[in-house]
Amino acid sequence: MKCLLIASESAEVLFYWTDPEFQQNIQEQYGASQEEGQRLPAFEDSINTLFAPIIISCITMVDRLGDSYTCFATENNHTYVLHQFDECLYIAVNGDGEEGEEDLRRKIYVTKKMIEVLFGMVTLSSNLLRKELRPQDTEQRERLWKHLQSLLDTYSHLRDNDQSFLVEAVERLIHPTLCEQCIEFLERRLVQQLNSSVERAGEEVLHAFILVHTKLLAFYSSRNASTLTTSDLLALIIMAQNMYPSDTDLDDPGSEDVESTTGSGPEIFYTPEPSPTGRDSNSSGRGGTPVFEFVDPDIQMAEDSLHTLEVPPFDPSMPCRVFLEVSLKEGFYPMMPHSMYCLPLWPGITLVLLTKIPNSAVAMSVYVFLEAFAKLEKRLGEGQEGSAAPRGQPAIHDLRSKLDKFIKALGPSDIQYSQLQNVWTEFKNRAFTRGGPGFNKELIPWCKSMKTQLCGLYRQCFLTENSGRADFPQRLSPSLQERAQTMVQEKLMDWKDFLLVKSKRNITMLTYLEDFPGLIHFVCVDRSTGQMIAPSLNITERATSELGKGPLAHFIKKKVWGLVSTTRRYLQKGYSTVTLRDGDLYFCYFLWFENETGYKLEAADLPILPDDSAPIGMLAWDYYRKLLRYYSKNHQGEVVKCYELLTVHLGVIPTEYILQHCRQLASKLWEPSRNPLL
Repeated sequence: MKCLLIASESAEVLFYWTDPEFQQNIQEQYGASQEEGQRLPAFEDSINTLFAPIIISCITMVDRLGDSYTCFATENNHTYVLHQFDECLYIAVNGDGEEGEEDLRRKIYVTKKMIEVLFGMVTLSSNLLRKELRPQDTEQRERLWKHLQSLLDTYSHLRDNDQSFLVEAVERLIHPTLCEQCIEFLERRLVQQLNSSVERAGEEVLHAFILVHTKLLAFYSSRNASTLTTSDLLALIIMAQNMYPSDTDLDDPGSEDVESTTGSGPEIFYTPEPSPTGRDSNSSGRGGTPVFEFVDPDIQMAEDSLHTLEVPPFDPSMPCRVFLEVSLKEGFYPMMPHSMYCLPLWPGITLVLLTKIPNSAVAMSVYVFLEAFAKLEKRLGEGQEGSAAPRGQPAIHDLRSKLDKFIKALGPSDIQYSQLQNVWTEFKNRAFTRGGPGFNKELIPWCKSMKTQLCGLYRQCFLTENSGRADFPQRLSPSLQERAQTMVQEKLMDWKDFLLVKSKRNITMLTYLEDFPGLIHFVCVDRSTGQMIAPSLNITERATSELGKGPLAHFIKKKVWGLVSTTRRYLQKGYSTVTLRDGDLYFCYFLWFENETGYKLEAADLPILPDDSAPIGMLAWDYYRKLLRYYSKNHQGEVVKCYELLTVHLGVIPTEYILQHCRQLASKLWEPSRNPLL
């Protein structure tokens, strides 16, 4: 019983996602109210009717009181979490008890993150975002909503089954020799050949990485590229998994395939293949929208005819436009346009290329102007009238000359140009002309209009289907993509079966049992680089951990997921150390800081966050980046690193030994010789 809804202030549904149980409940509720002989209402109408009172109530409270509720529970034990971003209201619902308030809030923020990755700076204009999320064309809207619903399904699956998405950090495949070889191959052969080809249509490969399921085998960034943030990298992994979902049973090679690779690396672990069993028929349903179950044959026939109108599968050679954070010498630029090419090598192994598109400089200029008008609007709203800008901000007269040159360089070739030119001319007449109103509150609506026009220009350049010239498409040619795919396949041909097994048995507890008796499981995260290390917890029909795949493995997995949730609540309240006993198990959590040499820095009071704050993590909102800035204020000129360690021990182990284990384990895990970083 799960649902997520995005609505406008006029109670119009901009997007919804439901699981089959919630959808069936809605259909039964509103289908029963129809008189005999009447057609069932469209599901979108039903969900709009259900949520309209909540939306109107929330908007009214904000309008009258300047505040609204963020969470409530109903008599039938349904939990509702609400959050308003500008003029869009997000509502997440759970009715089966599987998700708590923090889980629902995290789902809302992840949805917002994925929308920002897909739509970029258009999300800064509520009016334009409404048009993007709810296109007038029904077929286009259905296609977009199915894509967003599929991304949410993929994220939910990864969060519930993958430790890297549980703690929101990237997991590297631990094989130093192969990783180094692949990074060198990406740098000296693949990226170099792609960027020197005439078939790249003006695009430049900035980042290239190889994924084995959700784990990172190799990552390379060109010298003039910005660092790819952990938040963006996790979002791209979700998108890659959504395009080419990993079926961990089908992707797992048989034992005879693996034996031939045992001489290829120093550390290989393999569990004999169990007897084959029937696979769950529901496992292939992830990634699609729930199926409508109508009884009326007329309605069923209408549904069948709609399916015949569905859009054909996407062209694999067509890139996805994604908007990612960029930090350059010139400054910080969020949501800069890139093209993402996801090239499948084999089932479970994927090559991802991120390219810089030719007209990306337009996006950088648009952001600079948007930021300037937003600051001017804020300053005028606070009553600071006049054209003088505060220290550190560009003077408005400099902005005027730069924007004049920018608009002139665009050329009067389209409607968006003329609209931007007209609004800018009116703004100048009011702000700079003698006898005009000047810089006061009357200029605020024109600041808003300028921001809307700039976002509209950004949309036209990077989101509309005709943003590139028809005779000069902005993408790597299909033959160039095929060549890149073939090059990497030839490089990894002898390793592919080993990699698929290694991704499930990356590191195992067998490596640590001798040094740390009584240790059952651990998760260690380097929050400075956004990377994690943990023994495998695969519980599938063909892949198991040392715990097996029976009740014990499920029990430990459930405890680990619960421990992460508990420690986040304590961290939100300012605690950096948590130890607790649960039956026969003893749990520990530590967060600490080190300098570049590995010297542990003194503990500090962590900030206490309100209950309705953004969820702690690195995907939707990078809490740890803000935490590092907060802590580094007292360590100027020093590189500060942040680490987390979660351990699960048998309860019979004395506490002093457990704490000693934690110290030794933390120092052992991040030895440079064992686990090379990015």
